[in-house]
Amino acid sequence: MLKLTWLGHACFALEAEGYRILLDPYSPDYVPGLGRVELSAHKVLCSHDHADHGWKEGIPAPLNEIPCPFTIRTMPVFHDDQMGSLRGLNTIHVLEYNGIRVAHLGDLGHDLDDDQIEELGKLDAVLLPIGGTYTLNCQQASDLADRLQVKTVIPMHYRRGDMGFEVLQTLQEFLILRPGYQEIPGNSLEITDDMPETTIVLNVK
Repeated sequence: MLKLTWLGHACFALEAEGYRILLDPYSPDYVPGLGRVELSAHKVLCSHDHADHGWKEGIPAPLNEIPCPFTIRTMPVFHDDQMGSLRGLNTIHVLEYNGIRVAHLGDLGHDLDDDQIEELGKLDAVLLPIGGTYTLNCQQASDLADRLQVKTVIPMHYRRGDMGFEVLQTLQEFLILRPGYQEIPGNSLEITDDMPETTIVLNVK
């Protein structure tokens, strides 16, 4: 089983066979409405080193050392639409387990060209920044999701209620563009190779 858990903002955990990868943990009390990431991880992957994505030093490793069951690929992209001149580089991580492929786009700040989309390949789920200002905005993110032809879109890096930076667009602004979306009450779901073709909203506990 491949389990995905959202911890708020752009931070997710992916778990399989007892092995946990943490993506883009944020510094304690840095993101409005979020506290500290209280989770250990065998591996921590960060799209870039900003405080809301790169808090590697605060994540403890589990006591058990086990082999990593994931295949991990990276793609260098930019944190802005000026070839990195404003905010630098960003790394897309593609994690594969038993043929199931999940992409975390980090703080992607520009559209992907056809060659980059081909390089990403077939995806079962994409963790997609939507909030604008520092990343793609809602419209750009929705358009990219359509071009990726990904089964399941999971939005991240947005504002909702008291969570998220004030300069970010809201989740609702994105959902208007994604008719038929599903919202689940918890912050976790199982990623399978027969995921529904829809947008899924997770909720931080």
